[in-house]
Amino acid sequence: MKKAQIEPERVSYPCGKGADKIDKEEYFGYLLDTYERLVYSICFKMTGNQFDAEDLAQETFLSVYKNLATFQRDYEKAWICKIATNKGLDFLKSATRRSEPKEDAYFEDLKDCGASPEEAYLRRESKEYVYTICQSLKSPYKEVATEHFYREKTAKEIAKESGKGIKTVQTQIYRAKAMIKKQMEGRAAK
Repeated sequence: MKKAQIEPERVSYPCGKGADKIDKEEYFGYLLDTYERLVYSICFKMTGNQFDAEDLAQETFLSVYKNLATFQRDYEKAWICKIATNKGLDFLKSATRRSEPKEDAYFEDLKDCGASPEEAYLRRESKEYVYTICQSLKSPYKEVATEHFYREKTAKEIAKESGKGIKTVQTQIYRAKAMIKKQMEGRAAK
């Protein structure tokens, strides 16, 4: 496919204050050289992304080129900045509508609805093991250990429910813990 040759229009465009008259292509080159960094910085500040900013800067200068014949040359900087701003706003509006979560981001953003099946099984298994060990103790340590280690109640709660003194319950928890430790060391040695 042959590229169509664009014949530069021979319309006069001032290049800066008091400059000689030049054709459309040269004037566009002047605008591009003069405002390229400014347009890029506007686009980058709006998008926060280098690649999107480059695309928007390119779209901005494409609009500038297409509309060179209609703009007022006294306000070229303001005109180009306004085009860049509008392109950025259009991009931001369309970006929110077309945003699709990436697979990794989607799963990371999902709230943890609870333990995984494996975690639930291990927790249940651990609780059963704690219950078995507590039940192997002699009374009154069996009851206190079951309430404290299996049902995860505090000494204060156990004392209130059982009608015992808090110091008595704390001592029984301490002794039950020592008995459990002794049992577990005995099993580990076997």
